[in-house]
Amino acid sequence: MHLHILGICGTFMGGLAALAREAGHTVTGCDANVYPPMSDQLRALGIELIEGYGAEQLALKPDVFVIGNVVTRGERFPLMEAILNAGAAYTSGPQWLAEHVLHGRHVLAVAGTHGKTTTTSMLAWVLDQAGLQPGFLVGGVPQNFGVSARLGASGAPFVIEADEYDTAFFDKRSKFVHYRPRTAILNNLEFDHADIFADLAAIETQFHHLVRTVPAQGRVVVNLREEALARVLQRGCWSEVVHFGARKEVPGALRARGEPHAFDVLRGSLKVGRVEWALLGEHNQLNALATLAAAEHVGVAPDRAAAALNRFANVRRRLELRGEAGGVKVYDDFAHHPTAIRTTVEGLRRKIGPAERLLAVFEPRSNTMKLGTMKAQLPWALEGTDLSFCHSGGLDWDARQVLAPLGQRAQVCANIDATVQAVVRAARPGDHVLCMSNGGFGGIHAQLLTALSARTGGG
Repeated sequence: MHLHILGICGTFMGGLAALAREAGHTVTGCDANVYPPMSDQLRALGIELIEGYGAEQLALKPDVFVIGNVVTRGERFPLMEAILNAGAAYTSGPQWLAEHVLHGRHVLAVAGTHGKTTTTSMLAWVLDQAGLQPGFLVGGVPQNFGVSARLGASGAPFVIEADEYDTAFFDKRSKFVHYRPRTAILNNLEFDHADIFADLAAIETQFHHLVRTVPAQGRVVVNLREEALARVLQRGCWSEVVHFGARKEVPGALRARGEPHAFDVLRGSLKVGRVEWALLGEHNQLNALATLAAAEHVGVAPDRAAAALNRFANVRRRLELRGEAGGVKVYDDFAHHPTAIRTTVEGLRRKIGPAERLLAVFEPRSNTMKLGTMKAQLPWALEGTDLSFCHSGGLDWDARQVLAPLGQRAQVCANIDATVQAVVRAARPGDHVLCMSNGGFGGIHAQLLTALSARTGGG
């Protein structure tokens, strides 16, 4: 089969391309914006990439066009209009995946506003280390595997990052409704994706649609701290429910005792495992508990799963140290929602302590942040930093006004060059610069390291 994938450089569609190629299909694709790590991964697989959405690509005559949710109707996507006019075969990425990869396998789906990529990576690693040879599709690149997707052994479990964003312009259901998991993690739930959801209740409805697809012999793993998830389950649940994240002893629930980097895993009062790793933050501690509860459903005991997590190397762009120049360390992180920004800042702060300075550099790039839906939460998200620098290019709202509560601790810059210059002027030896964006951020990490190195004569 020949697949031509529209929007191939998105994390999901790029992973799907890798799976299709591994399964022996011919894969080509197109996109308008290409940036690492996905572009590097696709090129390494030998997948031909075409820039743009020109109608001439109809001449490739693939067996099916697989349509990413970046594609809409109209003049921006002439290829889509040509496909429709020609009556050519097309489908969505989640639908193709469900029919050609997931069918007949034990699917473990990881859903939630935050932590999906990290938790999916953890779970795939745990099952891999238990010898189950799982397949997986992750919205990032787990460092333990070096790729974002693989088929795994025939009939083996499949671990998938389950996104609530809509499927395609012709299918407005959430992606995760297609996956039919036997094990579903509901990690957390907040308002997000303001471009397609009116409010939190609308997202809760989609999460309940996911719960409805889990069989009676399945398992739903739920964060006990999340009121929104409690409301989801109150609508009905027909599967076993295992809770995690209890702050005190709750029958059957998994909880942690200790610091986020070194903690015992308890079920009730019984210790069932211990995790000691390099990851930071309470959010990753909760991700670990969810992983253990899900892995148990496919036969991996919590103590064995915890031992595997001790060797977990995290995901690229999750508090990833990109380098050091002039005594300043520069990190890269995918955080873009205010809650994710705050937890990332808290995690790094906990590591470096109160004495060293933390400089945050961020761009409100997601559709939700561009709309300004949660802009009022940004001062709260950044209050743990010493200085914050906002790249405001492309925003329709006044970032200076929004960040005014931070006073002199916040600066707003109109473009990448101005942002780099402002950070370099402010940075001192011993500082930690945390760059946060769900895009390529204009290669700001390398630019900062180069400028910092030049400032000190290469030191």
